[in-house]
Amino acid sequence: MSQNTSHSHSHGHSHGHSHTSNKRALMLSFILITGFMFVEFLGGLYTDSLALLSDAGHMLSDSVALGLSLTAVIFGARAATASKTYGYKRFEILAALLNGIILICLSFYICYEAIHRISKPVEVMGSGMMLISVTGLIINIVVAYILSRGQAKENLNVRSAFLHVIGDLLGSVGAITAAILIMAFGWYIADPIASIIVSLLVLYSGFNIIKESVNILMEGKPSNISISEVRKILLGVDGVLDIHDLHIWMITAEFPAMTAHMMVNPDIDRDKILEDALLALTKKTGIKHITLQLEGRKLKGHDEGCCI
Repeated sequence: MSQNTSHSHSHGHSHGHSHTSNKRALMLSFILITGFMFVEFLGGLYTDSLALLSDAGHMLSDSVALGLSLTAVIFGARAATASKTYGYKRFEILAALLNGIILICLSFYICYEAIHRISKPVEVMGSGMMLISVTGLIINIVVAYILSRGQAKENLNVRSAFLHVIGDLLGSVGAITAAILIMAFGWYIADPIASIIVSLLVLYSGFNIIKESVNILMEGKPSNISISEVRKILLGVDGVLDIHDLHIWMITAEFPAMTAHMMVNPDIDRDKILEDALLALTKKTGIKHITLQLEGRKLKGHDEGCCI
């Protein structure tokens, strides 16, 4: 019995371009966030504002997250080796997972501190708080724009850093709102309340990042690809009789991969089947890393219980 195996893999140029773009975006964002973090921290101490200190804490986590993400992008670009045949691309997912954990831990800590301040509001310097918060808002808008151009929607690692910055941006908005209420009405309780609201939003973002990271590390399939649809595409190829050992997973969020065994009519042109199947899959699913094996009959010893 003869077998045909085909491997389709065509993402090198686009991956290289996105790698350079992401690296540049993360580097510039890291410099801006880290620089302003020190300004906001000192400003929070001077004005005695928990909202500013919590936002500075978010920026500290952002600085760490951006540094970690930048390291992951650089490290993840290393070539594959005999022991790591996919290279170090998963390092980016580990960085995203750690960033999500940091977001959640930070959110719980800020909520804890804010609850204590609600019972005993602390007098806050509203004008100084306003000046620093507006400056922080501008910095965060600039960094969010830079990261959104760095393909934040496709790369989970960059998106995790992007969500850190969005949390900071919301923190700045919350601090500005609290500063206005303090300056206009003397409502010092607005400071911890703003901190709690922002922390809950950041908590939600952190949970989503962890959920997606774990799904990738557990070899989960991309959410936008249907197993049943892939089976339908393959069975629609002329000469294909059955599909087994169908697996779809993600190396990273932007690097889906797939393998499948196809039982085919023994008398048909196998090269033509492979060409048609690869073309249909690439066009309809966007998967570019595909390995297909053709079989004239099911192999002996095949375990039906392990495969889709």
